[in-house]
Amino acid sequence: MRFDGKVVIVTGAGSGIGAAAARRFSEEGAAVVLVGDHRKNIASVASDLPRERTTVRVANVARYGDIEAVVQATVRDFGQLDVMVNNAGIFAGSTVTRTKVAEWERVMAVNAGGVFNGSRAALPYLLKTQGCIVNTASVSGLGGDWAMAAYDASKGAIVNLTRAMAMDYGREGVRVNSVCPSFTLTNMTRGMAKSRKLVKKFMERMPLGRIAMPEDIAPVIAFLASEDARFVTGVNLPVDGGVTASNGQPNMG
Repeated sequence: MRFDGKVVIVTGAGSGIGAAAARRFSEEGAAVVLVGDHRKNIASVASDLPRERTTVRVANVARYGDIEAVVQATVRDFGQLDVMVNNAGIFAGSTVTRTKVAEWERVMAVNAGGVFNGSRAALPYLLKTQGCIVNTASVSGLGGDWAMAAYDASKGAIVNLTRAMAMDYGREGVRVNSVCPSFTLTNMTRGMAKSRKLVKKFMERMPLGRIAMPEDIAPVIAFLASEDARFVTGVNLPVDGGVTASNGQPNMG
């Protein structure tokens, strides 16, 4: 019950990592606000959580006004905000020359812009509670991938924005960290997971030998948001089954 009496906002909470994080915070006693762009999805996740400390809010994180309204409503309803989890994200895979301009703008607006918008809206209240921010970045923000230019750029932006905010707000009592998952089975990656050939390639690079589930990532988000991580800030933590332990050379065994 590390979050008993705490108030947490989770964006992208309708499925995947966001849904798992919302459930984890709720299990540990938090009042949780689930944010997503489809009411049906977030309401479905919320239906299993305690009604008296669970709220759903429909918002597009790429629009600052939307997420600002969510934060203000949260503080009005619960009196405070302690944790902001900027998790919402989308994927687009291609090279620069094959990526449509509109697609690039959309990925950057949701992934990087969503973290900026959520953080900017939440920080005035987090400064009051000495709260924290946890962002969902990716190992694709720590190193490059083939044919994933827009996605890699957006996640790289989150990685360095996390560091910048940690430096800017640490002495005011707000910690900022991110998790950097590798291939995790979510709605966003379900199509990729249907390819046995592709999954095999991922498995070859994972020392733990399996693809992650959202429930593997959520506890790490909760840890970074908890008092257990009180001296941890500016960290982009790989939650990747050991992928980033490799220097990229093939398995010689």
